[in-house]
Amino acid sequence: MIRIENLCKKYPGRDGGLVTAVEDVSFEVDEGQICVLLGPSGCGKTTTLKMINRLIEPTSGKVHIAGRDTSVMDAVSLRRTIGYVIQQVGLFPNMTVEQNICAVPDLLGWDKVKSRKRAAELLDIVALDPGQFLKRFPKELSGGQQQRVGVARALAADPPVMLMDEPFGAIDPINRETIQDEFMRIQRQVKKTVLFVSHDIDEAVKMADRIAVFRNGRIEQYATPDEMLARPASGFVADFMGS
Repeated sequence: MIRIENLCKKYPGRDGGLVTAVEDVSFEVDEGQICVLLGPSGCGKTTTLKMINRLIEPTSGKVHIAGRDTSVMDAVSLRRTIGYVIQQVGLFPNMTVEQNICAVPDLLGWDKVKSRKRAAELLDIVALDPGQFLKRFPKELSGGQQQRVGVARALAADPPVMLMDEPFGAIDPINRETIQDEFMRIQRQVKKTVLFVSHDIDEAVKMADRIAVFRNGRIEQYATPDEMLARPASGFVADFMGS
């Protein structure tokens, strides 16, 4: 479903040279899998994620989604076909939950009846009662409820791919575990291809089909959680994953 080939991102440095944020990153994610990008702060995982939907344009390399080269696609159209969930949720504060969820379907020209029906269905999927929550505003929701609405909004146009940038990082540990379990339940139902940035090793091992451990803009190891724990490819991976 997603194939990344020799992806690279360089930025102008203060001395006139170039600073490399991501260097020669290549991996594939099969349809319906969750891939967690894991590593310390500043290692290139979020930059890599944002190059997939071209919020950041790659310096070189290719991203293919379902066999299509994303570099030749219109960037805005590309983003409308990819679900995107961020840590700060990013709900529009002046719009109701229903309007937030329907934002992308409305941009895509969906029939209003169809999009509103979809919003109610998605609230059911994320375990929020449509009768109670459709007409509420984000400020009337708890942090965990806002995050669930963010997931529903990312699923609204039924995208084949979802990108998630530390989506549960701002939630307290007890509710984080609950929403992780809820997301895994949703994933078993909708079977999206998911790229998920995290710095939480326990979260990665719990949720991932594959983990990519980043270090200094490169991938140190790409493997299943079991393989990575049993056979770390380097001392860095062994130290980072822990015993």
